[in-house]
Amino acid sequence: MKLSLIVAVVALALVQGSFAQEAPELAKISEYIDKMKTQITNKMSELISNQELASQAESLQTQLEPLASQVQEQLKTVAANVEEHIKPVATRMQAQLQPMMDSFQKQMEAIFQRLTEQVITTSK
Repeated sequence: MKLSLIVAVVALALVQGSFAQEAPELAKISEYIDKMKTQITNKMSELISNQELASQAESLQTQLEPLASQVQEQLKTVAANVEEHIKPVATRMQAQLQPMMDSFQKQMEAIFQRLTEQVITTSK
């Protein structure tokens, strides 16, 4: 009986020592699980936020597409109106400038002709 009592006391001592060694490991495991839970929560929050941003961007794009089409049509109309007004002005300007350009061209040709004649006479 004494032997069984001693064996029981030794077994209890070993079990208690074993539990004492496992306590820090359990604390580490608990800490690891808490860290994982925090990381998962943060990642899920980030994903939800990104999905909300994507949804908002899609909604904004949907709202802006008709506006962009309207602006494009208005720009086409404005460009056509500007072209309609500028074309006659450009035609009139060309008609007014053409005689001056012809005169300038004739004057330049005359100057080049004289220079060519001077070069020919000086080289003889």
